[in-house]
Amino acid sequence: MSPAEQDQITQSARNGWLLSAPALVLLTLAAVGPLIIVVIYSFLAPGETGNVEWKFSTDAWQGILFTRDIFDDTLAWADANLTIFWRSVKLSLLTTIFAFVVGFPTSWFIATRPPKARALWLFLITIPFWTNLLIRTFAINEIIRREGLLNTILINLHLISQPLDMIYTDTAVFIGMTYVYLPLMVLPLFASLDRFDMRLLEAAYDLYASPWQVLRKVIMPIVNPGIIAGSILVFVPSLGAYVTPRLLGGGKNMMIGNFIELQFGQGRN
Repeated sequence: MSPAEQDQITQSARNGWLLSAPALVLLTLAAVGPLIIVVIYSFLAPGETGNVEWKFSTDAWQGILFTRDIFDDTLAWADANLTIFWRSVKLSLLTTIFAFVVGFPTSWFIATRPPKARALWLFLITIPFWTNLLIRTFAINEIIRREGLLNTILINLHLISQPLDMIYTDTAVFIGMTYVYLPLMVLPLFASLDRFDMRLLEAAYDLYASPWQVLRKVIMPIVNPGIIAGSILVFVPSLGAYVTPRLLGGGKNMMIGNFIELQFGQGRN
């Protein structure tokens, strides 16, 4: 490569950075900046009126895992905090796993349809995003509550004799988050499956591969980027969910998002 070509590539890269500089500055100030402020505040001592004093302290981080006895000043595990953290991680993992179990066949079905039908199915998948999250959560509430649609159908079919008490439980939160975040799993999986070469399936079956071997050794490695992207898009919002646990958990089954709001708002912590 000649020096002139190297200079041209360098100039092109420099122009690209200059063009993206406004967006990078805005992203840094709007997203990273507030997080840096919170991190700095977390190492300061609490003030008397809800503010902070500029004294270095690790009490805030210590209070996440431990609680201090008011009589003998000894430390013990903060069972309430750990329970909330465990519930948040558990429900987020279950939501991610179940969203994948439901989302993968759905994405495969859409990817194997004709182009016109494929566009229609994708349109139906994205329809929930047209509705506010609060409205969607209320809709799930109407379905699974004691006198809701699900219990009414099960009773009319004589499958149960008494309504199921699902509302204000971890199960209700799990159902709500799965419904809310399922499209975030389907779309990345579809993007990976849409580029899948179906001739690879024919080749695998010609080599006497079983359906399980085809799924594990042919399909999964190719769509792995979509699986990772979909899992991140579902797990991270689920871990910090606030509206769904608040409405479907009834305030009794808090998750990290509700706990942060309680501590920061009412507790002035």
